[in-house]
Amino acid sequence: MRNVIIQSLLYGSLTLGVWTALFGIYFHHNNVKNQEKKIQTKGNPLIWSLGEKLQEQSIHGSMQIRRPRERLNEDETEEQKPISVLGEDFNYTDTELIYGYMKYGFNHIVSKSLGNYRNVPDSRNKMCHQKHYPANLPTASIIICFHNEEFNALLRTVSSIMTLTPHHIIEEIILVDDMSEYDDLKEKLDYHLEIFRGKIKVIRNKKREGLIRARLVGASRASGDILVFLDSHCEVNKIWLEPLLDAIVKDPKMVVCPIMDVIDYVTLEYKPSPVVRGVFNWHLQFEWDRVFSYEMDGPDGPTRPIRSPAMVGGLFAIHRHYFNEIGQYDKGMNLWGGENLELSLRIWMCGGQLFLLPCSRVGHINKPYFTNQGEIKKAMAYNNLRIVHVWLDEYKEQFFLQNPRLKSLAYGNVSERVELRKRLGCKSFQWYLDTVFPELETSNSI
Repeated sequence: MRNVIIQSLLYGSLTLGVWTALFGIYFHHNNVKNQEKKIQTKGNPLIWSLGEKLQEQSIHGSMQIRRPRERLNEDETEEQKPISVLGEDFNYTDTELIYGYMKYGFNHIVSKSLGNYRNVPDSRNKMCHQKHYPANLPTASIIICFHNEEFNALLRTVSSIMTLTPHHIIEEIILVDDMSEYDDLKEKLDYHLEIFRGKIKVIRNKKREGLIRARLVGASRASGDILVFLDSHCEVNKIWLEPLLDAIVKDPKMVVCPIMDVIDYVTLEYKPSPVVRGVFNWHLQFEWDRVFSYEMDGPDGPTRPIRSPAMVGGLFAIHRHYFNEIGQYDKGMNLWGGENLELSLRIWMCGGQLFLLPCSRVGHINKPYFTNQGEIKKAMAYNNLRIVHVWLDEYKEQFFLQNPRLKSLAYGNVSERVELRKRLGCKSFQWYLDTVFPELETSNSI
């Protein structure tokens, strides 16, 4: 026992020493690069361009659940540390590599070597190859918001769209620059986008808005029939947009999401994901959940649209008029976090439907948390409280039992959202539990 304790103490000291050195290297490197502004908390790209991190499968009862990197709540104290995600083989002596991880959240050296475009494997089920879509589909406005994104990752997002999508169904790609600080996202970016002239609109916010309000800026300038929201570190796959547009043509109140394939943040390898659905727990943390076997039965098999209780925030398509009709985003929310669950509840409870389409695939760089940032936690807690007080009805007590410290915190004025719910004639949260997500009560019972 004594030897075990000594070994544990030595390991803890070594870990502390490694991270003291790493942060020393990072801040030294940051000061040396005089041509770039110091990265501040409010400007860190890890605030809202963080993707949901798909983890290895873990067993929860009889159900396998693919969980993302869980979002931090007000009562959580454990920090997500890079030592656990970069691995033993990571080269901790490469200062440029370390600096890139802290700056962008992924391996920018590999990203630079990949350039502006690459071929990615077709991750669709073979049955998807037999599907055909109408030639006269509606047009899409693809909205991509970015703040201090890595230059090549952003260009790969745009280039993959323009390379793999029929141009007649792209009304425009709207890039919303939310007050980026990096020089290569200004004149240099404009120069490289010239090749796509006629399809690209670049909007540069005059002040930092955060993801939620930046997307609203982009949506207000859109003229396509369908709004497609993508994160700024994606690579679309073959025939990705047609299934989304076709589904909305059949039902304008259907909101659809592609299956989110994983782009590894260390190697940037494109990895196909299994078909999973989006759910959440009583902390209002988004999670990936396995799809019930009966949903894959029938003639469509693994190509069948999957009913999903919740959407991941970064990738979805919605009819432009329907987006406006149901109240867009909650403008009272701050920065990033919770907007996906709020919109998911509003869709289901107010007469819409939310589906994942296995024949639409988009790769996404899944960035881990490198720091426990108080500003992110504060925004998430604030946004979650707005969800609780507008949409959860009597079940808000279930949330507060899990998060008692949040009960007394301010959440702003929600009267406009409460009025919206009444005006839309939305159903109760009890209806949502009974009809859409009954597993929430049983799998997360208090």
